[in-house]
Amino acid sequence: MYAAKFLQRISKKHKTLLLTKSFFMKLIIFSIACCFYFTSFAQTKNKVANQSFYAELGGPGILFSANYDTRFKKSPFGLGGRVGLGFVSGYFEENIGSQFPRGRDLSVLTVPVQINYLFGKPSSVNALEIGAGVTYVGKKLDILNFYENDRTQFLGTASFMYRRMPKEGGFSWRIGFTPLVAKNYIQPSGAVSVGYNF
Repeated sequence: MYAAKFLQRISKKHKTLLLTKSFFMKLIIFSIACCFYFTSFAQTKNKVANQSFYAELGGPGILFSANYDTRFKKSPFGLGGRVGLGFVSGYFEENIGSQFPRGRDLSVLTVPVQINYLFGKPSSVNALEIGAGVTYVGKKLDILNFYENDRTQFLGTASFMYRRMPKEGGFSWRIGFTPLVAKNYIQPSGAVSVGYNF
């Protein structure tokens, strides 16, 4: 009896792990395909490289995300925004408040959205990014240090990033501090991303 229950638990965890790997691989393939598309698009247009597509580990997407970023004017610097699609894994507890709550590991979709500002000199490839926004999480999960009553589907986000981006477009990268905020609690976090400016 105990052996059967144990094997059932292992089977469920194995299925969850396979689903997570499958989703992660699809997101990576999607990111690579977008990079190829934007690379070919950038070669056909002669304009200021003020848009970018990048894959990010950590940050507002929480675990991993693919993001599109743009400036609101025809300049590589100034006010702009980003939107992404990612995922995170965590513990999902059902029947909260009941005498016998049940839980399971789960991977869910995340949607990070931010307004940001890039500071830099027109002749430089270096920029400072400061941004703020919100991330939607598909379900209320126990992630990072947001537990029990602090669980939420919306997290406030901020970004303080160094960004290196070629003036005429091409490979770019970012690294920095990206805290997450939920119900008066701040979770320190960081991010690193690679992508393509066009």
